[in-house]
Amino acid sequence: MQIETLKVFCDLVETRSFSLAAERNFLSQSAVSQQVRGLEEAFGRRLLERGRGRRDVLLTEAGEILYQQSGNVLAAANQLKERMRGLAGSVGGTLRVATVYSIGLHELPPAVRRFMALYPSAKIDLEYSRTTRIVRDVLSGGVELGIIAYPEKRRGLAIVPVPGDRLALICPPSHPLAGRRKVKAPELDRQPFVMFEKDIPTRRAIDRILKSRGVTVRQAAEFDNIETIKRAVEVGLGLAIVPRPSVLDEQRSGQLAVVALEGREWTRAVGVIHRSDRALNTAAKRFIELLTPPPGSKPIAP
Repeated sequence: MQIETLKVFCDLVETRSFSLAAERNFLSQSAVSQQVRGLEEAFGRRLLERGRGRRDVLLTEAGEILYQQSGNVLAAANQLKERMRGLAGSVGGTLRVATVYSIGLHELPPAVRRFMALYPSAKIDLEYSRTTRIVRDVLSGGVELGIIAYPEKRRGLAIVPVPGDRLALICPPSHPLAGRRKVKAPELDRQPFVMFEKDIPTRRAIDRILKSRGVTVRQAAEFDNIETIKRAVEVGLGLAIVPRPSVLDEQRSGQLAVVALEGREWTRAVGVIHRSDRALNTAAKRFIELLTPPPGSKPIAP
């Protein structure tokens, strides 16, 4: 029996999917099935409940025991690898990180480049996804770190706050508000807006702030992607409120006007999430350190 086989089994349990477990381990689904059968033969016990038409991965009592103990074995193996790397003074392995588009495309690249320059033996596997899926993937063990806006406390998750960013108003250069240095929330009342979809944390935060100021906007459209929102504003569909770092290129090129919003509440909170029941490996710790500069120092500029 090999440690890699135990990892495949744990991935199968956590993802509840043969196809996802196979994808994580660069195997075929049949190879995953063969490894599970090999474990059953080795222990002389059925590990999974099998039924016709059943798609869920259901564990037997023996399967539950194997899953729990395999987690301990894998954690000990990872700790051993980290300690051996520490003796050599190196940071290696692949760090899987999931983040939302607005952060991953416009704010993380400098930190990723810095990490790769400092630790050339390590690799970052960066995925883009929606917040709900990122939380699910972190809890299931699919990724080590998630970087999201407005992280919420949840059982099983640890949150490391990192420097946030300002939200800003964007509009076509020809719009009457385009030449303003700052805009107050009441001035946005009844304006047409291109919004994030309702389940996106940044959208919920914007709605809360506008409601607290007694402002009602007219929804012209809603999208789940920051790039689509910017293009919709460019063609005059409406105004939008977005993270300022995500529109710096369009501001420089003159495609969009970016106007500051008056008020301290227009700061978007950002945090790194990870499983609270697992110790972070060295690569994850070093990456978080790059995202959380010590007091008095400047964060890595986008």
